[in-house]
Amino acid sequence: MKVYVFLVSMFIVLTTSAQQGNLSNSTTPITAEEPPVDGYYVKSDILGREVIPYPIIRPTDVAYVKRIWREFDIREKMNSLYASPKSRLIDVIMEAVLAGELTAYDPTPTEDDPTGDSFKTRLAPDQVLGRFGTDSTLVEEFDENGNVVASHFEAATFNPEDIVRFRIKEDWIFDKQRSVFEPRIIGIAPLITPKIDEIMGGATDDIGAGAPADVPSMGAADNPSIAADAYPAFWIYFPEARHVFINKEVTSRQNDATGLSYDDVFIKRLFASYIVKQSNPEDLRIRDYIDNGLNRLYEAERIKKGLVDFEQDLWSY
Repeated sequence: MKVYVFLVSMFIVLTTSAQQGNLSNSTTPITAEEPPVDGYYVKSDILGREVIPYPIIRPTDVAYVKRIWREFDIREKMNSLYASPKSRLIDVIMEAVLAGELTAYDPTPTEDDPTGDSFKTRLAPDQVLGRFGTDSTLVEEFDENGNVVASHFEAATFNPEDIVRFRIKEDWIFDKQRSVFEPRIIGIAPLITPKIDEIMGGATDDIGAGAPADVPSMGAADNPSIAADAYPAFWIYFPEARHVFINKEVTSRQNDATGLSYDDVFIKRLFASYIVKQSNPEDLRIRDYIDNGLNRLYEAERIKKGLVDFEQDLWSY
């Protein structure tokens, strides 16, 4: 009987102590040194998480590799979590780049880097802002008579809402040692969509707004010569970015208790995307050999199906 009473007492003590750290059941004034819990439980400390490394792949175990470039639009319903004002993907990237926690690479093609996405040339933080057209502007100060008495430069404000598309470069690898066919993201690039007024000098609507970058919009259908593709502002190296993403929580419209970081959503591939290019000897994009926008989407699906069929054909049932 004494043992039973002791166990019950211990259960009550442990339950009470566990709740004291989580539940906001205060009945007395709370001191300034001990602020109340914002809610009825303490959320997991996402700031203390560390990156889980990939399984090591030996070069001799790689039986197949296919490089894929794909894009995703954060205005799509499945990608809405990347556009939350509380935690935008572009805000996470820009904050880390400007703080020196993440390296931005120049996407400009060169002789050593014909595609511009091989992480050859680093960009300084001020150069990154310049990629978005947000260079410093000269601001003049005037006296009472309207004469210029001083001037200084002010950095233009970067508008994160202008970035609605991202490009991903990834490798699909078959590891024969583990018998696994899996993708490994190599880099991510925010895309800048040229505005029609930059080309025509008139309207202010984005070319292809709401449509994939490789699909001509209705606004440009009457004059295909003015259609312009979205281009990368800069590239970030995903293995490096994982150490930043792992401590940035993703917010969801449907559920506040996601417990997911940006590293989680990319590793779990929680995004809807379309393929714009696959590795080929001529280094051609889909839009380089298919003119029709709808047929480009069909070609993207054909490439995706080819990856699935390759994995299925590896096994006998």
